[in-house]
Amino acid sequence: MSVMSSVLIVEDERGVREGLASAVRTLGYRAVLAGGLAEARAQLSESPDCVLLDIRLKDGDGLDFLKELRDGKQHDVPVIVATAYGDSERTIRAMRDGAFDYLTKPFHLALLLATVERAVKQRALARSVVVPQTAVAAEKGLVGSSEAMVGIWKLIGRAAASTAPVLITGETGVGKELVACAIHDYSVRADDRFVAVNLAALPPALIESELFGHEKGAFTGATSRRAGRFELAAGGTLFLDEIGDLDAALQTKLLRVLHDGTYERVGGTEKLTSRARIIAATNKPVHPGEPGCVLREDLYYRLAVIDIDVPPLRARKSDIPLLVAHALRGTPARAASEQAMEALVAYDWPGNVRELVHVIERAAVLGGEIIDVASLPESVRSRAVRPSSPPASLRDAVSGLEKRMILESLERANGNRSEAARQLGIGRPQLYAKMEEHGITVKADKE
Repeated sequence: MSVMSSVLIVEDERGVREGLASAVRTLGYRAVLAGGLAEARAQLSESPDCVLLDIRLKDGDGLDFLKELRDGKQHDVPVIVATAYGDSERTIRAMRDGAFDYLTKPFHLALLLATVERAVKQRALARSVVVPQTAVAAEKGLVGSSEAMVGIWKLIGRAAASTAPVLITGETGVGKELVACAIHDYSVRADDRFVAVNLAALPPALIESELFGHEKGAFTGATSRRAGRFELAAGGTLFLDEIGDLDAALQTKLLRVLHDGTYERVGGTEKLTSRARIIAATNKPVHPGEPGCVLREDLYYRLAVIDIDVPPLRARKSDIPLLVAHALRGTPARAASEQAMEALVAYDWPGNVRELVHVIERAAVLGGEIIDVASLPESVRSRAVRPSSPPASLRDAVSGLEKRMILESLERANGNRSEAARQLGIGRPQLYAKMEEHGITVKADKE
């Protein structure tokens, strides 16, 4: 890699900007500095090999600058969005609009440098990126700030920029349909229909007709021609929920649609063409060779061009306070007590986000302005531990729970930090930062 490769750093905080410049120089790259968007535009004449871009700048929005780059002559320069303001919509927008990666402050230096180095190398290998031009922003209900959720937002952004089939896997209640809706709403098909069908809710004998439609007289009760879901979806998105419940014969017919886009109505001979994008979801095993696999191997590979595995709530418990706050919107309650929050975070949520939302809605009806432990179901309430002395604030309570969860995970993992991070649903760099924050140490040989 040439030592003359350059990185344009767009950051309005001088100390952060200079610190990033020093870090970039350790890689042998030249740092080009800009304190805002106007200065960044002027620095584009330097033809940077990578852009490290803050979002909230004093003279504008970094995401607007990202789109400027993608629409301009330097559309191929990799852009790493780096910000202290991480949220689902900005992450999805950034990734959909062609960001190389999305990092949140405070940065883990090794991760930052590795990302910059990958971006510069990509610049040397590839010079074009095709990016969709239609933008749709809306509240998707995808709540969280954990590394696991940020990863999901990134995948949604990548998927939205494509027309390829998507397979979404995950336990019941994790929000697979929300992910599918977000992919559609951030894609170029957003103005077309999103047609959802729950295959598990349909009688097996009617599924073929529901999907492909039928001709008059095709079977008893078919008194007129009926359009199927493929036809209704037209050029939009067809979401096939519970794809694992589709029988072998219909899997073969679905495979044909995915292969060449053609199908016939039940009882008909006219060849119809589907233009719909297919997104499928299931909570059953689908990977080839996996015990109990419910999908044909060839169908799996056709569907899983983009494969998104949504993590269970127990793997991202740091998101629970944010999910609680989101679920309380529009209810009589405005917050949960410290002890109630402790119980909510300690519970494993076998029903995932769906169960959490149900519990919060129930508690908001039964409780007062502040949800207390008494308003929670016994299964959740039993996880509450009354502290010997009350914490000073909700932040202290959550911090204490966070420390305890880390300690418990390290104990279960016998001190192995990689395994503990996996159990917690976070990356190793984030675990290291949290361990340092809470003063937790393990022997170096238990990596």
